[in-house]
Amino acid sequence: MAAAAVVPLLAYGAVSIISLRNGADRAVIEGNANVARQVAEQIQLYVTSSIRILKAVSADLERTGLERWQQDRIIKNYVLEFPEFAELTLLDENGRLVISSSFGEPSTTIPGSDSVNVGGALLSKFEVDDDFLPTAVAAVRLSDSGGWLVGRLNLEELWRMVDRIRVRDEGFALVVTNEGRLLAHGNPDEKEHVARGDSYRDNAAVVKLRSDGTGSNRVASEQYLTALRGEVLGVAAGVPELDWTVVVEQPISEAFSISLALRQQLIIAITLALFAMLTLGYFWGRSFINPILRLTRGTRALAEGRLDERVAVDSNDELGQLGSAFNNMADRLVELQEDVRKKERQAMFGRISIGLVHDLSHPIQNIGNSCKLIVKMWDDIEYRESFKRTVERELAQVKRVLDDLRNVARPIPLERFPIDVNKAIAELVDSMVTTADSAGVTLETEQVFGPLFVEGDLFALNRVYRNLIINALQATPPRGRVVVRTLRQSDHAIIEIADTGTGIAPERIETIFDDFVTTKRRGLGLGLAISKKIVEQLGGTIAVTSQVGLGSTFSLRFPLTKARPSQLSAVSASG
Repeated sequence: MAAAAVVPLLAYGAVSIISLRNGADRAVIEGNANVARQVAEQIQLYVTSSIRILKAVSADLERTGLERWQQDRIIKNYVLEFPEFAELTLLDENGRLVISSSFGEPSTTIPGSDSVNVGGALLSKFEVDDDFLPTAVAAVRLSDSGGWLVGRLNLEELWRMVDRIRVRDEGFALVVTNEGRLLAHGNPDEKEHVARGDSYRDNAAVVKLRSDGTGSNRVASEQYLTALRGEVLGVAAGVPELDWTVVVEQPISEAFSISLALRQQLIIAITLALFAMLTLGYFWGRSFINPILRLTRGTRALAEGRLDERVAVDSNDELGQLGSAFNNMADRLVELQEDVRKKERQAMFGRISIGLVHDLSHPIQNIGNSCKLIVKMWDDIEYRESFKRTVERELAQVKRVLDDLRNVARPIPLERFPIDVNKAIAELVDSMVTTADSAGVTLETEQVFGPLFVEGDLFALNRVYRNLIINALQATPPRGRVVVRTLRQSDHAIIEIADTGTGIAPERIETIFDDFVTTKRRGLGLGLAISKKIVEQLGGTIAVTSQVGLGSTFSLRFPLTKARPSQLSAVSASG
């Protein structure tokens, strides 16, 4: 109700602010547009006047009966009299030099196909001379001889003209050519962009003018960010005959300073009124809203898992009864959660126990049987050697199970060296061919041509490869096929272990890399979890695709490295 009371005030303030802003913005934009138009007219007059002078020189040169020395005197007098021209050169119809005001080799040539026609003369693109001043070449064809009078325009005065333009304290003008290059800038801090030949084709005001403006007096305005001055108002006007653009840039803070001050005053007044009304409304409705807020906080706490949160009940009305019901629900949730945790712990301990029994019972039983026989056959030297091998093999199996349990809880220490994936996999597959033959499964390799180096730990990676290959062999029935292939994709090495086994059900793929998750009937289910930890520690990724009854494919992806073992050794030796 308190908020509703200020709606008329807010509506009136909004209308006032919008009207003030629109009127002030239009006035500022129109004022800057008039400045841009005037600059554009002066620039066009400056260039066209220079063209008229050039045509007047050409008319003088075409007077019959003039000797070469007279023509030479004419163009040199014009260069001395009109500073707009840095050089005048007369060329014959074949473009060969006839006379020039330059004492050395002339620097002017007939403008090319990228020139524009201005008042009957060809005007080239502007460029920056050795003194970092803008210049351009204009050429007029002589009607009698068919030759060309070529003049280099000195646009330094255009710079001075642009420098003199000021809009208040921080408004400057800039000129952009038809190809988008910056020709002049009134801001001294940004003149370096002219010397560098920076492109202003993407300037927001220039883009809008070229896309929306029509007619000789076309104008466009836009607000945009600049690197040096922040947000500015840019008002652009075209120079029709030259197809150049004049932009007047002024910081928003200065351009709209008056309207901004008035808007701020209106906003402050409206805000104070709104704050006063809402404060009264807040204290008036606090007694009614507080119970609802407490229930909201309690519900949010339960959603975040903080089941110890309770709602204070200080009344017997409907809200008080709702708070009591909420507290009873939270108590029941605590009991249910504790029951679920207890069952989860029991299930987890049961799985770990079954896995440990499965993984450790066989090696312990083999050690026990061997110990019983060694008592009877101690004198048999050959059996003592067999006993030693059996105990070492089974103890190694026990150690692997214990290492798996330890590695799940903490990162595995790894070293990084350049490893040739093709070579490492070839050696490992050769060592496991006998195991595959015993299972009646064909084990093959398909390797990409050339070395495939990644940075990794050879022992850890071989453990990952061996685990995936053994899983594939165990999942593949006799007469099946397991393929280990390497691929090169852009700057990554891909290792795939594909089998034609039973496959993995879709609902189990999401959790196959989790701790204590396995598709086998027995075991701890740590192999794939540890493999994933190793791969991720080495900066790689591991993924699986599978179809039930068709087989599975495990894919490892590692970034390639340009380092080689020999290079690493050389660096270590020099260090």
